[in-house]
Amino acid sequence: MTRSAAIYGCSGRRLTAEEKAFFAEARPWGFIVFRRNVDSPDQMRALTDEMRDCVGDSDAPVLIDQEGGRVQRMGPPHWPKYPPAEAYLKAANDPLAARELVRLGARLMAHDLKAVGINVDCAPVLDTPVPGSHEIIGDRAWARDPATVAMLGRAAAEGLLAGGVLPVIKHMPGHGRAFADSHHDLPVVHADLKTLDSWDFAPFRALSDMPLAMTAHVVFDAVDPKHPATTSKKALKLMRGELGFGGLIMTDDLSMKALSGNLRERAGAALKAGCDVVLHCNGDLDEMRSVAEGTGALNGKAMKRAQAALARIVREVEPLEVFAARDRFDALMAGRLEAARGPDVGEARA
Repeated sequence: MTRSAAIYGCSGRRLTAEEKAFFAEARPWGFIVFRRNVDSPDQMRALTDEMRDCVGDSDAPVLIDQEGGRVQRMGPPHWPKYPPAEAYLKAANDPLAARELVRLGARLMAHDLKAVGINVDCAPVLDTPVPGSHEIIGDRAWARDPATVAMLGRAAAEGLLAGGVLPVIKHMPGHGRAFADSHHDLPVVHADLKTLDSWDFAPFRALSDMPLAMTAHVVFDAVDPKHPATTSKKALKLMRGELGFGGLIMTDDLSMKALSGNLRERAGAALKAGCDVVLHCNGDLDEMRSVAEGTGALNGKAMKRAQAALARIVREVEPLEVFAARDRFDALMAGRLEAARGPDVGEARA
């Protein structure tokens, strides 16, 4: 049966009767969970099963933002606390050693997610901050240069893929130069196209083979001075053309204040611009109904890209001795941080 070009959240730790009815009627392509939806492994497994039951698809995408650091929806006491992206390079003090750590951390995250029925992680962040940019990215960035961001971002993506979880590269074509938080305001970037191409866009081009990407609610004057990338035909054309991204493109959360218009209009504008799927996260049922009014069926090239993305989920995951791998990860992070800081500096930051 036809699915709609949308991904929705839910309000609590189990679906309400109203949510079940809405999802069964709207038939979204996927779902997303947040901290408000998380309690225990058994509860999470039951929730992801309920979501898939609503659309009659045992492989329906269920997404989460599980980066580590500030952005980690599943955490203690049931799941480990992972470090933010910038901590890996600081711990290893060498990009190649950091790459090993990043891949191992991502492989462990994939194990955590897959065990509760989550098959898509909205990571890695490929944004490369510039001096003075807003801290909404901050320590979520792997490094402060695009080449290292690309290398460590690929390591994270490969670790997730090896564990049966699809990565989502974000926030395309780049949020690192923004001087505002798009959750609250519309960032406008004034850099010229040559500067953007060599810095902001470079990691996304380097990972253009990934299955899924998320847009940035950011205006790039040099690309389209009138619209943020999410609703800009020119920006979407750049992502497909100059950056060479052939996978499925989803919006960042439609409820963020960077976007204008009501939710129906936002959904329609994003899809018209060239996004394949729209994302609505806060679980407000009335808002989801408005999004649904502006969202059509997932079909044509968008459906083919969605199918190709899901085909990248491996059924036989890379073997992992979980306890040994976790011990090794913790020891490498702690040991390298210890060596890097020297004696008598206090507890290591991980």
